[in-house]
Amino acid sequence: MRLRAAVCRAPRALYEELWAAPADRVPRMGEPDAPVWRPSLLVLLIIAAACFTVPRTNELVTKASDGVGGWAVAAALAQSVVLVAGMVRPVGAWWAATTLSVTTVLVTEPVMSPDRLFPWSVMGMVFQGGALFLLALRVPLRRATGALALTLLAGMALTLHQTQQHNLDLDRSAPVFVVALVLGSALRSLRVAREDLVVQAELTAEERAQRTVLEERNRIARELHDVVAHHMSVISIQAQVAPHLVEHPSDALRENLAGIRENALEALAELRRVLGVLRSEDAPARSDDTRHAPQPGLDGLDGLVATVRSTGLSVALRTTGEPRPLPPGVELSAYRIVQEALSNVMRHAPGASAEVVIGHRPTGLAVRVVNSAPDRRRPAAPSPGVRHGLLGMSERAAMLGGELATGRTPDGGWEVTAILPTSTQTPRTTEETR
Repeated sequence: MRLRAAVCRAPRALYEELWAAPADRVPRMGEPDAPVWRPSLLVLLIIAAACFTVPRTNELVTKASDGVGGWAVAAALAQSVVLVAGMVRPVGAWWAATTLSVTTVLVTEPVMSPDRLFPWSVMGMVFQGGALFLLALRVPLRRATGALALTLLAGMALTLHQTQQHNLDLDRSAPVFVVALVLGSALRSLRVAREDLVVQAELTAEERAQRTVLEERNRIARELHDVVAHHMSVISIQAQVAPHLVEHPSDALRENLAGIRENALEALAELRRVLGVLRSEDAPARSDDTRHAPQPGLDGLDGLVATVRSTGLSVALRTTGEPRPLPPGVELSAYRIVQEALSNVMRHAPGASAEVVIGHRPTGLAVRVVNSAPDRRRPAAPSPGVRHGLLGMSERAAMLGGELATGRTPDGGWEVTAILPTSTQTPRTTEETR
């Protein structure tokens, strides 16, 4: 029963595997492997088909009588056309190649010389092997193996159908077809693996960029926690001390100050509950002194520049405008942007010089870091992937409702400019800034 069911399903399976199911899409120009194998292989096939037509025609005409000479010439030309068509329609080309081969052998076999190879001559092996090779390039190995099995079955059937003795070559043609199948399947597997690698690399780069943004946001949240927690603590202490600074404070004043202190403590507790966990994520890697140290600001730029100069990089620090007190978040973001920009100069522009300009404006702070062209004699170390430092700087500027611009300078250097507003406004989201 199972054998009968398998035999009944065989025609349907054959139709689905070797006719209805589509082949792989032909890679377009510019896609992986397309510029390498597609045009080159097409040119080679056209040349091979042209070289194949003349000897194949002579071979068939020599074997044929006057009644089949015209058919032999037409079959040779059709086989050459099918070989080239296999680049576009490999499944149909294989069916056409097999049909032409079988038909040609059936027509010419009665008048064929017994000394010639049968059922496939040398040129016939090349033709049928080329059709199998093009098929294996574009379909899975399972389907290509089925085509190989049908090709060998057709050869066995022709061998059994012979009307005279021939020089049988099925044992020699089978290895040729197997090698063509294996070679085509190997090239297809290599192409599929490269395409998968390109897709995986794109996904990895996207995930890496998203992870970098999240890490930078967590870092910003930890720093904001430190800044805001400090101010909330000061408010709470001032509200607690204020009644003692006034002689005979009224009950209403005491009540209002107590409410201020209570609200400040509640806000501080809520802030610690929401953001405090971010601070503890890197606790094992940071000492207590580092975690509880005050966040850096503009007054720390001199020390930062001195540290960078100690590495051999020439850095100039300049301030424009009238300095004035700035919100701690603005100072912290300005410090981090300068720090990251100078780090990029050291990594990507060896031998260059840099200038840091801090511009105080009525509406905010302008930070500009520009470096000269790197020394061509000192190539920078390769830095694969996206520019994670630029993502972090962009996140900091967007958090404050500011803007960040980066790009090359006319002399071959690099410039980073950030505008950090100090006025109270709703910060724009990262998506809006992009």
